[in-house]
Amino acid sequence: MALSPPTLPVQARAWDTRERILTAAVTCLADEGYSATTTSRIQEIAGVSRGSILHQFPSREDLLIAAVQHLAAQRDGGLDLDEETLDVGGDIDRAIDVMWSMFHGALFRASLELWVASAHDPALAAALGPRERELGRRNRARIQRLFGPRHTSHPRFNDLISLMHNSMRGVALTYSFDPRDIATDPHLDVWRRAAHHMLEA
Repeated sequence: MALSPPTLPVQARAWDTRERILTAAVTCLADEGYSATTTSRIQEIAGVSRGSILHQFPSREDLLIAAVQHLAAQRDGGLDLDEETLDVGGDIDRAIDVMWSMFHGALFRASLELWVASAHDPALAAALGPRERELGRRNRARIQRLFGPRHTSHPRFNDLISLMHNSMRGVALTYSFDPRDIATDPHLDVWRRAAHHMLEA
């Protein structure tokens, strides 16, 4: 009796193709912007056929959102850090530093391109919203881990994180036209002092 041919190689090739497409989409979004990130350009960067893209992603919006979510999952929900770095023992200064690092790199740049584009694309906004909320929940859990149970139980913790998150995101936007060393940003001292004041008062 003849055995059925193994399916793993085919599945592996399909998975490899999907990974290449998603990686190419993120790269293009982060480096070239939303308007330049066409399916043709993604096809060129990934080195795949147009049929391969259309088979897995029926629309450009589906592909770009999947690409950002794929990168977020690879980076453990937005933090491109290992387990040891996440376990900072509730050190406020280190937690602020790690939180600040979330707003830099390919994931943030690619997400920013989608946020801006969604303001003029209702279909993109509708598809992006639920995924962004899920990513936000995962990031929130990791921020709580950074600060530790003693600080997260403080009655002002939620206010602090909302303030830090929005402030850091706003400052990070200026890096898109004025790149510099994130470790020397003068806002870091302000954020650290604010965190100490709110959590240790």
